[in-house]
Amino acid sequence: MNASVQRPIDRWFHSYSGDHQNETNQLIHVFAVPAILWSVVAFLWCIPVFGTLFKSGVWAALAMFATWMFYNRLSRPIGYGMLVVFFTMGCLCRLLEQSVGLQNLLYIAIAVFVLAWIAQFIGHKIEGKKPSFFTDLVYLLIGPIWVLSKFYRKMGWKY
Repeated sequence: MNASVQRPIDRWFHSYSGDHQNETNQLIHVFAVPAILWSVVAFLWCIPVFGTLFKSGVWAALAMFATWMFYNRLSRPIGYGMLVVFFTMGCLCRLLEQSVGLQNLLYIAIAVFVLAWIAQFIGHKIEGKKPSFFTDLVYLLIGPIWVLSKFYRKMGWKY
């Protein structure tokens, strides 16, 4: 594809893929990136909102919506996929909040966040390259859709 006609999402993926050539690192990312995304959603889920009908989840919902708008602008199919991902993550947060409580949800999110980032840095040590977000923080948003695009390619879906 000619670089002058490439979509922005293709340029982001091309650059991100350049830092993720090692198969082990890619495999680690397939598990660790969604785990990190969920843990961030869970952190935001745990921030209380006083004086409203909602006691939890509002900040997570707002952040997921804003992030989804970014993804949807890059690619409608990716936007639809991330809508499903975010809905599922929100449901998981709600389910965990109901079953273990908000404080324990926060502790679980912290543990998942720390373990997933350790895995990420191990993957990049194996790769021999620094994480992409060290060059541009937007790559923190690209990682989840890069993983999703791998799933789309496996399914034969266009993104």
